[in-house]
Amino acid sequence: MKGTICVFGSFNVDITVHLPRFPHPGESLIAYRSFVGAGGKGANQAVAAARAGAKVHYIGKIGNDGFSEFARNTLRDSEIDTCTLFESEEKATGKALVYVSDDNAENMVAVDLGANVTFTEAEVNSCQSIVDSSDILLLQLETNPEAIVQLLRYAHEQEIFVILNPAPYQPVPDRYLAMADLITPNATEAALLTTTKVRCPASAQQAAADLHDRGVENVLITLGSSGALLSRSGKTTYIPVYPAAPKDTTGAGDAFNGAFAAALARKKSLPEATLFASAYASLCVENAGTASSMPYLAEVLERMEKHRAIHV
Repeated sequence: MKGTICVFGSFNVDITVHLPRFPHPGESLIAYRSFVGAGGKGANQAVAAARAGAKVHYIGKIGNDGFSEFARNTLRDSEIDTCTLFESEEKATGKALVYVSDDNAENMVAVDLGANVTFTEAEVNSCQSIVDSSDILLLQLETNPEAIVQLLRYAHEQEIFVILNPAPYQPVPDRYLAMADLITPNATEAALLTTTKVRCPASAQQAAADLHDRGVENVLITLGSSGALLSRSGKTTYIPVYPAAPKDTTGAGDAFNGAFAAALARKKSLPEATLFASAYASLCVENAGTASSMPYLAEVLERMEKHRAIHV
């Protein structure tokens, strides 16, 4: 592999507020801190992959509105090597409202996808040469399903390795799931995909077996503080979690996926790439924000060196 990743996915403007706890229905709470930053699963994963050492081409879509310049400037100033941005005349740039609770560092997110769900067939077709020049295509489900399926089909036909992060969850027919070389649901998404309640490595293994039966070759289920389970045609590997002092878990899944793709593009094995992604995500949750919280390669290698006893 040349180490080149194409990330096709959403860009959102994140409006984040930090609260002592989540408000109850009908209750107003005063936030003690708020900020506006770049987000969206596609952009987050692209930044993570780039900071983790990969060469990244990001493809996204924004609106023709007051946030479009913010999007362009943010992506231009990021570590992403190349960006292809389409622009919608009908829909505004995507936005996410993010609540972060000091109680447990957990988050609640509401997303208005806006321009992210307006990719046209012609726009996707124009991206084929970008996919052709990549070793890995990284997809999520935060854009319109037609565009995702179109790219899945093309990459599958061209034998480009496809990682599908099925988030946020939406139903995907089995024939399209099977076109991805690897899917990376979290516990909630794995449960929705399979109807198995995923609470631990054993139940994750059961969900992975279900997905294998439906044609998915490789499954990587992230389990938060319980680590991750990698399943390859029935062979399972448990990936431990790295110690962390969480401040904000927003974007942790995106950090994991971007770092995993970057390690895989650097010719790491699937278990090695998963372990690297685990270390990467442990650093991400110690920072506030989404794209801005993504750590750099040197930090991750330092953490892995510090905790050499953690291995696969």
